[in-house]
Amino acid sequence: MSPSTSELDGATRILVQLSAAIAASDEATVRYWLGEAARAADPLQVEELVLQSYLFCGFPRALNAAREWRRTSGRPAPDSDEAEDVALADEWRARGEQTCAAVYGSMYERLRLNVRDLHPALDTWMVVDGYGKVLGRPGLDLERRELCIVAACAAMGQDRQLHSHLRGALNVGVKPAVLQDTLNAIAGLIGAARARSAHLLLARVLGK
Repeated sequence: MSPSTSELDGATRILVQLSAAIAASDEATVRYWLGEAARAADPLQVEELVLQSYLFCGFPRALNAAREWRRTSGRPAPDSDEAEDVALADEWRARGEQTCAAVYGSMYERLRLNVRDLHPALDTWMVVDGYGKVLGRPGLDLERRELCIVAACAAMGQDRQLHSHLRGALNVGVKPAVLQDTLNAIAGLIGAARARSAHLLLARVLGK
């Protein structure tokens, strides 16, 4: 069942908990949630979550999670991947622009200008690599990707990005109740102070 039209389903709940764990927990906690994911979630969705974690948590945590996922799941890595084909760069850019625009809605053009003012390379990497090559991949729908990003940002205390992706989740069709449920699901992983801060930020986004 889609998380955009219902309360958080069990498999998606595990994905957001795993995302929070990869972002900010120790290896034993990540190992636990990977085990839960191996039992109850779509393995392709888990792999996509692990891959996208490098955007928000860095390569060290993504590599550690991927290594543990191979051990826990017993699944080998695929023989090839579209990321290897640099000839797809134009496709990644187009896909990235479309995905980024869906997430940011009316704020998309301002975002592009603001990031480019920081550095043109950051704007290109955000669109081509972040939203095109990674977040625009098949295998995990954009609603669940945004929920996992919300979980990661909340776990790391990155409130500016959390604010953007709470709005982004709403923009791609996630219901407010599902966002509330996502924050409740990760509260035990991120601690009371961060959970409270995340809920206050969601209330601000919702205009409450």
